[in-house]
Amino acid sequence: MPHFDLAIIGTGSGNSIPGPEFDHWNIAIVEDGLFGGTCLNVGCIPTKMFVHPAELAEASRHGRPLGVDLTLDAVDWPGIRDRIFGRIDAIEAGGRAYRQGPECPNIAVFAGRGTFTAPKALTVEMHDGGTVQITADRFVLAAGSHAVVPDVPGLADGGVPFHTSDTIMRLDELPASIVILGGGYIAAEFAHVFSAFGVDVTQIARGPRLLRSQDTDISVQFTKEVSARYRVLLDTTVRCVTGSGAGVTLAAQTPEGPLSIEAEVLLVATGRRPNGERLGVTRAGVQLDGHGRVVVDDFQQTNVEGVYALGDVSSHHQLKHVANHEARVVKHNLAHPDARVRADHRFVPAAVFADPQIASVGITERHARKHNIPYLVATQAYADIAAGWAREDTGHFLKVLADPSTGLLLGAHVIGPEAATVIQPLIQAMSFGQSAQEVARGQYWIHPALSELVENALLGLAVPE
Repeated sequence: MPHFDLAIIGTGSGNSIPGPEFDHWNIAIVEDGLFGGTCLNVGCIPTKMFVHPAELAEASRHGRPLGVDLTLDAVDWPGIRDRIFGRIDAIEAGGRAYRQGPECPNIAVFAGRGTFTAPKALTVEMHDGGTVQITADRFVLAAGSHAVVPDVPGLADGGVPFHTSDTIMRLDELPASIVILGGGYIAAEFAHVFSAFGVDVTQIARGPRLLRSQDTDISVQFTKEVSARYRVLLDTTVRCVTGSGAGVTLAAQTPEGPLSIEAEVLLVATGRRPNGERLGVTRAGVQLDGHGRVVVDDFQQTNVEGVYALGDVSSHHQLKHVANHEARVVKHNLAHPDARVRADHRFVPAAVFADPQIASVGITERHARKHNIPYLVATQAYADIAAGWAREDTGHFLKVLADPSTGLLLGAHVIGPEAATVIQPLIQAMSFGQSAQEVARGQYWIHPALSELVENALLGLAVPE
């Protein structure tokens, strides 16, 4: 039974841990899927590489109010797909080859599914056959998450073919129609992509709005806009799914009564669940919470000494930038056990790369009210700044929340063009303890740029001087 100084399960952000400071350690890397993890292969990178062509395809719609008459002649789905995965697959293969090659003589790669059998003991069912048992002094759990499939007849029993975010981007051809189950960010981004490419989209959500975790005003505006572009069924439950000649048929219960929905392709985008249970971490003594997440402390260590976790397997922030931050913390703490550092999850931003784009950081107004947190709020419309005029923008805005006594920002929420970029000065202000007035008045703001949205929103807060 081979023994290692360190075993890392998962090659997303976990793969960034081995470095020169660990050249004297024997390291095992266990990977059940593709090297690079969710982000590289089936998540943020390929999806955003589809989003950009979708934005170009939507130019005809956005150009109309500005007097620019454009038409979309065709979308080369195989060409777009092959450009994206031609690049990504090469990176995946290169990353695997590097870790297996002479450049990493102290690293052994095990391609297979690992499950714990005892504390700090792992059995790996190898993809090429056979079983390997390994032990290690230290473990890093970085095994990510998997797509959730709801317990719906036809889906749960595998009777009907369907896609998740893991497979939908590798379709052979662009379908004429698609049904998307889910009201979260994954569903929103794929609805945007397929709608922009001319596919007949139906999105089904169980709740009264899309993106309900967002600030309520953001969620309401987003739901209103996309409902005008493609079919959105809210407060709707899918009872069963069956195969049909054209693809799939869904029997749904809507507020208006039963409804039958047909489409060529079905995408199930109802969330992702951490892989801790699949790893059998409880057999290693590692604690899971009620959502299946590995429980970690501020140092990213589990309740078992020497066992750390990071990314989707342990964090409720299923975000690559969070996993990368946590990997840096784990790397430091492994190398410097007597001078460990804490992870900083105070101000975690996120974005939805749909149309309109959304970005957020900090608390929502709903959260502030629920927890009796005093706050000031200001909303700045894109339509009221020059860069918004240039776009003939309507309906989009930035909302900021601040502490009424200190002027420190509590949260920011943007819906509109380049939201993920617009929000960055506010993330910086929160992270470095800058007040709204400091940020608004202490620097120049380029005119006329979208950043004036931030300046004006901050000036709109009634913060004491």
